[in-house]
Amino acid sequence: MPLVTTKEMFKKAYEGGYAVGAFNVNNMEIVQGITEAAAELKAPLILQVSAGARKYANHTYLTKLVEAAVIETGLPIALHLDHGADFEICKSCIDGGFTSVMIDGSHYDFEENIALTKKVVEYAHAHGVTVEGELGKLAGVEDDVNVSDEDSCYTNPDEVEEFVTKTGVDSLAIAIGTSHGAYKFKPGQDPKIRIDILEEVERRLPGFPIVLHGASSVPQEFVKLINQYGGNMPDAIGIPESELRKAAQKAVCKINIDSDLRLAMTASVREYFAAHPDHFDPRQYLSPARSAIKEMVKHKIVDVLGCDGKA
Repeated sequence: MPLVTTKEMFKKAYEGGYAVGAFNVNNMEIVQGITEAAAELKAPLILQVSAGARKYANHTYLTKLVEAAVIETGLPIALHLDHGADFEICKSCIDGGFTSVMIDGSHYDFEENIALTKKVVEYAHAHGVTVEGELGKLAGVEDDVNVSDEDSCYTNPDEVEEFVTKTGVDSLAIAIGTSHGAYKFKPGQDPKIRIDILEEVERRLPGFPIVLHGASSVPQEFVKLINQYGGNMPDAIGIPESELRKAAQKAVCKINIDSDLRLAMTASVREYFAAHPDHFDPRQYLSPARSAIKEMVKHKIVDVLGCDGKA
């Protein structure tokens, strides 16, 4: 089975009341952990690559790793560019084998966002590639994305119909309370998704797939484990997984997950070296790290996304 686009994935997800996980990848062990979990649970899958990942691992290496995952698992897998900053990076990924790209024009004004997104859509659709746009700004830091709390803003439902109609995008990322990165909310806060905004967007765009970025829900046990073995991470919590599950049962068809994977992997590596400080073979400490990612992804697929058995 070749790489697929997100078009049919999202149609099935919308009708089935679940979301597809979009997991960020940076190296072989992360790809393996994610895809092994999805294969065991027979779940559709989006593997996404950020600009930072392309700089770190090289475009060609990443695409070949994902192609190998398709061969090994037989799963429907889409290869997606996460937070494309401009037309050139989107074009490069489209020309380089990606089946889906995101153009993030949310930092521009509404009309500029439309113009940029439309340009990417026209090129992508001519090459059989789907496009995700974004309205609203999520706070937080992730790779090249850095938005302060002061500059963040919820998506305005009054703008979604015009944006989708004028750009021709295939899915839309909206800002309804999630945020990028691990340090999302201070202890004592009660983070919630603005389900009312999601429902209004859904009413205005019936049947249209919505995307949530910044949807990692940081497990406290990993923060504690990292700190136990020399880290200095402050307490961090994310949107409750029950809130994300509600969103997945509505119009949200794609949920991005990255920070949880990083924390699971880092906690495993720190724990390994605490027990085996004299070991130096990467296979020894990356094997349990890969397993930690696999278990995290299985949990997300079953308890948050609800897409197990949907491949």
